[in-house]
Amino acid sequence: MQRGRLALVAVATLLVLSGCTLPQSPDQFDTDRELGVVGDYTHDDAFEFDDSPELTEAQLEAIKYRSMARIEVVRGLKFEHDVRLEVISRDEYRSQRGVPDSASSFTNELWRGAFIVDGETDVNRARNDLYGSAVQGYYTNDRIVIVTDDPDSIRLDRETLVHELVHALQDQHFGLERRGETIDERRAELGLLEGEATYVPHLYEQRCGEAWQCLVEHERPSTADAPAPRESFNVGLFLSIYAPYAAGPPFVADVHDRGGWAAVDRAHETKPASTSQLIHPERYPDDGPVDVTIPDRSSDDWVPYSRDGEPHTETVGEATLFATLWANGVVDRPLGDGGTDLSPYNYSYPATDGWAGDAFQAYQHTVDESQTGHVWRLEWERTDDAEAFADAYRRLLENRGGAPAAAVDDAYRIPDSEPFGGAYRVTVDGETVEIVGAPLATDLEEIHGTTASSIDPVAAEPSPAASPSVTTSSAAAA
Repeated sequence: MQRGRLALVAVATLLVLSGCTLPQSPDQFDTDRELGVVGDYTHDDAFEFDDSPELTEAQLEAIKYRSMARIEVVRGLKFEHDVRLEVISRDEYRSQRGVPDSASSFTNELWRGAFIVDGETDVNRARNDLYGSAVQGYYTNDRIVIVTDDPDSIRLDRETLVHELVHALQDQHFGLERRGETIDERRAELGLLEGEATYVPHLYEQRCGEAWQCLVEHERPSTADAPAPRESFNVGLFLSIYAPYAAGPPFVADVHDRGGWAAVDRAHETKPASTSQLIHPERYPDDGPVDVTIPDRSSDDWVPYSRDGEPHTETVGEATLFATLWANGVVDRPLGDGGTDLSPYNYSYPATDGWAGDAFQAYQHTVDESQTGHVWRLEWERTDDAEAFADAYRRLLENRGGAPAAAVDDAYRIPDSEPFGGAYRVTVDGETVEIVGAPLATDLEEIHGTTASSIDPVAAEPSPAASPSVTTSSAAAA
């Protein structure tokens, strides 16, 4: 993959098949059987059609079972039952996604405040633009669903078939449920699932050509002619969504190196609690995020968004902070610098490496509900980390056309003609950075009034590493 550009790949670049459906019942397997033997197929089988450019349904079925047998050898776990393969058109996939056309005001304010989706663009539509044209397949409920534009030929990518079969194996042994309540927690948990589903094919691939005869790899579309990311799609949103797929594989490799597959098994019980732990595996499992709260200091003209009568906050996390800085021209290196075979993009950056926790609270004007603002409080490991991020965020504001607001201390004003027009106040107190966003500079104090110390002295407490606590969440915002 070309390091200096983004190729908008699927959640994994999955299969490209024809309109066929393989066996429909997930038959139970004999779990007393030998590891690496699935039905009539074994891990060391060789097929005459391994180098065929197109495959029949029977050949696809044979390759599926042989791949399952090989995954068992690599992973040391047995499949408990069969997995179906299905194919749907891209139009059918779009119609089945079930994502509302419009996101909530809270979600739109969150991604606008993160400088990822501007105020003129609905977040759900931006996400649909990414997924609708990019996803080529997924695993769900004992079946692999293939999304294809080409119904005329049956082709198979062995790496991505193995990827989806690993998800089936995970589902059968550990389940795929994500219990995280925030964007960051859910990204972290997905990083474990996707990381393993990428790391196992990596180990599988190392046996092809010597220990195993494998299905020939057909040439994939080149990324050489890929458009520059800022011209073709929302790069910040992509980087946030893609973080589990980029940071997850080296995280799982690190856990495996430390304790073998038994340690990976345990990670399914004690999942990573933040994307910070994915990016910096040495922080797992002991160095969890802190719990950040935001006191309401708004005037009567502004009210915080609530859910079920309680203030509603969200945690963005280190990976999305990196996406914010990179998409807005603050990160001064190519994405691929520091990338590896397991991770094409490097999400580590000095201004975000010290993240310890954050909370984002959106506000709405009581009279004109179209006016929204936010308070974003971020905790850092050290005071130097807080200063580094604040400096980076101020560069972001300047890159977006912001200039100091003369009448308000620590505030910047971006012209309304710009995509992220509005006022932003950035303050630092020790290890805490607080950002307030509003339509006008005069609204900043109304949304979050200053005190003798603009940041409350007790704002964050450590959360248990294995089960971090967050004020509240927005799973839909993920």
